[in-house]
Amino acid sequence: MNAITVILLTHNEEKHIARCLKSLAPIAAAVFVIDSFSTDRTCAIAREMGAQVFQNPWVNYSTQFNWALQNCPIQTPWTMRMDCDEYLLPELITEIQQKIPVARPEVGGFIIKRRVYFMDRWIKHGGFYPHRLLRIWRTNTATLEDRWMDEHVVLEAGTTEALTHDMVDHNLNDLTWWINKHNHYATREMLDLLAIHNKTTSAQNVDASLSGEQYSRKRWVKEKLYSRIPLFVGPFFYFLYRYFLLLGFLDGKPGLIWHFLQGFWYRFLVDAKLYEHRLRAPKS
Repeated sequence: MNAITVILLTHNEEKHIARCLKSLAPIAAAVFVIDSFSTDRTCAIAREMGAQVFQNPWVNYSTQFNWALQNCPIQTPWTMRMDCDEYLLPELITEIQQKIPVARPEVGGFIIKRRVYFMDRWIKHGGFYPHRLLRIWRTNTATLEDRWMDEHVVLEAGTTEALTHDMVDHNLNDLTWWINKHNHYATREMLDLLAIHNKTTSAQNVDASLSGEQYSRKRWVKEKLYSRIPLFVGPFFYFLYRYFLLLGFLDGKPGLIWHFLQGFWYRFLVDAKLYEHRLRAPKS
């Protein structure tokens, strides 16, 4: 018997949802889709494939996911977070089926490696793989951080164990969609950086630490080092670091586009929004 309930947030995901739900079918006892009023066939496809659909107005990812944890009737011992443009590889499905039922009592969650595809190319280099994420945890022992961007699952009890095989993030939308999405991300990240500078981040958030998990180490670098670099300087060095020192150039033309846009353009846009905010802030 499957012991996992999966929570899936959606908005106009008809390109991805069937692929995602198909990969979840072998391991999920239930899938709860929390939809923010899609205008395409997302909800219809989800219901046709056996998912339970709830609708709730969108504020941000953290608010929506934590609403799901509080309002969905989760009855399984384990809960899982997935995004619609992600799916599980067959090897990971088998591993989950084998390891979850026999997890040691002290294990509170499982970390999964995510591989990102961009323009149909696996982005293996530039420090982007493996991306380790806590995605499965014992029900009622975790919440999602209260942040505008880069939110992670906060495990309140138990240790974590890493699974060997991968999940895949492969978005099928075009480059214009990707750029618009990252423009919104840049605004959200600006708000988080302002909160860091103003020391108003929630105490619930994952601590930034060099001795913690991958996301904790990355956050330490971002908050303690990168955020202190003068505006517009960091993106240049970050791109050079990723593309040359971390061998991002080995990812071909899709890799060049990805590392430039995600590693330089996006970081530069965040800085530009911070600069605009400071420029328009009332002078005391």
